[in-house]
Amino acid sequence: MPQPPRPPRPARPAHLPPHPHPYPQRTRRGPAPDRRRGDRARGGRPRWGVRLAGGLAAVVLGSGAVGHAVMTGLDTGIERVDPFKDMKNRPQAGHGLNFLLVGTDGRDRISREDRREYRLGGAPCHCTDTVMLVHLSADRARASVVSLPRDSYAELPAHRDGSTGKQHGPHPVKLNAAYAEGGPQLTVRTVEHMTRVKIDHYLEVDFTSFMRTVDAMGGVEICTAKVLDDRNTGLHLLPGTHRLSGGQALQYVRSRHVDGAADLGRMQRQQRFMAALIEQATTGGVLLNPVKFKQVSSTLLGSVRADPGFGAEQMLALGQAMRDFSPSSSEFASVPVGDPSFPVKGIGSTVKWDEPRAAELFEALRQDRPLTPGPAPGPGRSARPQQPPAVPVDVPPERIRVRVENGTRIDGLGGRVDAALRATGFDTTGTPGNGAGRGVRRTVIAYDPRWDRSARTVSAALPGSELRAVPGQGRTVLVIAGTDYEKVVPVRPEDPHEGGFGVVTGDQVVCAK
Repeated sequence: MPQPPRPPRPARPAHLPPHPHPYPQRTRRGPAPDRRRGDRARGGRPRWGVRLAGGLAAVVLGSGAVGHAVMTGLDTGIERVDPFKDMKNRPQAGHGLNFLLVGTDGRDRISREDRREYRLGGAPCHCTDTVMLVHLSADRARASVVSLPRDSYAELPAHRDGSTGKQHGPHPVKLNAAYAEGGPQLTVRTVEHMTRVKIDHYLEVDFTSFMRTVDAMGGVEICTAKVLDDRNTGLHLLPGTHRLSGGQALQYVRSRHVDGAADLGRMQRQQRFMAALIEQATTGGVLLNPVKFKQVSSTLLGSVRADPGFGAEQMLALGQAMRDFSPSSSEFASVPVGDPSFPVKGIGSTVKWDEPRAAELFEALRQDRPLTPGPAPGPGRSARPQQPPAVPVDVPPERIRVRVENGTRIDGLGGRVDAALRATGFDTTGTPGNGAGRGVRRTVIAYDPRWDRSARTVSAALPGSELRAVPGQGRTVLVIAGTDYEKVVPVRPEDPHEGGFGVVTGDQVVCAK
């Protein structure tokens, strides 16, 4: 079996497992994995494993692509939990299938070495760190993933505390506290009460499984248009494309101090990672290689907790219907927020949903409607038409004023460049002129250093061009077209938002090829 590729690491190399193994380990001190680190206690559910939601749809649910023989026995490692026991007054079932995916804090189960390297210090909490709804359409041609902020204002129904046995009446909390007071069952009850979406299956994925599964897949490719630097997690990524190992991916999805968006920005990065994981699973040969599929699936399922109704037969049936699943078939959204800092006495700052818009979002899930604009896809078709590859950029092109000059003797070149940039979204003047010199070979992008981020976006659209700083030029970026000009490459903002609910599709956020 060939050795998976070794992903690059900003500071030092992180090695992927040297050979397939149900619980692959990374090795940093020698060629042989440390077998002792393979031991893992069942108990607290480590956090961040829920980041496998997108991969779960494509990998676990894509099992039909490799046949029933491979699936045999895969569900024996699933730890069972019944979150629906004795539940009453549940929402009416809609169309399609709804999964509740949660990740819980369990850093005390992680090895000391990994806690130190990936900065997992601090005391764990018995609570959910992330809650996501995944809706699979009835025709299995689309998956809609909705992130529910962990600090969402929630009202727990009357229940008995799972730790103390004390009976509680209804009371307000942050959403992530529902698990602490009543485990999976209270979490499901609370989410169903808030969304009026009936949950069909409950999945709780282990932290360690997250890292090992990413490693088993050979790493996951992530691209960024800006520096991502978070001292709390140790994340440091320069602009460009990176293949992340399991540990690096953990840092990526945990980071919340790389910009001012905090948890909301982190959810966007988590969704981008999920889209990349789907692409890796669907294009990297995982679904078509029985040995690879067995390795990845057993690694993931070795620490998942699920309801009794979720097993190999369900995975196989869903996978057979999702053989054509692709990043463009997936759509990602976060619950619309009305007040990101809603104060609650005794609880602190919570995230208050925009109730009318949130109701529209969840009604779309119940009615099995796509969240993105356009007609719903039919069987065997993607959720939206395939778009040409686009390079992610920091500044949206529509915010950038561009003036074009023809630096050559090629008639009409300035007009063609201006039109192409405008078609890509740039705010061009529409009146290109002739440059002072007519012998420019390499296209030049002249810019004021105060607008260097805008210049980099223009440069991404004109690969191979020369960036030239001109202090005092002002906000307008000047493009002097040279004889090397061939075409304008499509670009897109790194965090695009489309549709009525700030929705993006998977093909919009994966790296352009």
